[in-house]
Amino acid sequence: MGFFVKAEKNVNIYVEDINPEGEKTILFIHGWPLNHNQYEYQYNVLPGVGFRCVGLDWRGFGESDRPYNGYHFDRLADDVRAVVDALQLKDVVLVGHSTGGAIAIRYMARHQGHGVCKLVLIDAASPDSVPKEVANKFITDSLNDRPNMLREVTDMFFFQYQTSPMTEWFSQLGLVAAGYSTAAIMAMLRDENVGSDLSAIHVPTLIIHGTHDKIVPFSQGEKTHSMIPNSQFVPFEFSGHGAFVEEHDRLNQLLIKFIGEQ
Repeated sequence: MGFFVKAEKNVNIYVEDINPEGEKTILFIHGWPLNHNQYEYQYNVLPGVGFRCVGLDWRGFGESDRPYNGYHFDRLADDVRAVVDALQLKDVVLVGHSTGGAIAIRYMARHQGHGVCKLVLIDAASPDSVPKEVANKFITDSLNDRPNMLREVTDMFFFQYQTSPMTEWFSQLGLVAAGYSTAAIMAMLRDENVGSDLSAIHVPTLIIHGTHDKIVPFSQGEKTHSMIPNSQFVPFEFSGHGAFVEEHDRLNQLLIKFIGEQ
């Protein structure tokens, strides 16, 4: 079931709510430059074992509205809060991948973890900013040849071989976004970071990171783990930046186990 949630005047956030009657809710935040559909292999399985899966599209991405402004961590965290409040979510498991992980971290700090009982970070863009030279190239490419930039990102994304149709589909997820929002998020990752937010996380936290990640280095996952008290850290030895695809069976089973722990 898909619908829109009003985040602010003239900005509506698209939400996909799968199995609303599920006993436990997982709220998924996608990564850059994708949308909620990146979690297809989680949506295929988790509702079938009793979970309600809620996926949202950031402003400027997927099916959400595309304002020209508002692409910074505070505003994106506030958009998540709008979804949590609109759906009256309680005791939700918040899952964020890459930049979505950083947004989840900012949400936990800015909104005191409102409605969240557990946190899962997958290849999270934390705790440091994206190096200036790397970010600037992505920005330039986003504004001049975005289809080629997305193809290059896709080539970097996976450690395991993916078929041509799979990589084409993956690139198409990014093309649904606006070019200016794609560039603006990368500028945010260059100019901001969530390192100072990590000490505000007080819920059980699972950190998953691909050992072959070429986009957010594995060392960033280790550093994030060291800065969140009592967090669990699980390396994915056969993944790059896309464990939710490359090792989706293992990731799904790990989520089920982590959510079920008391």
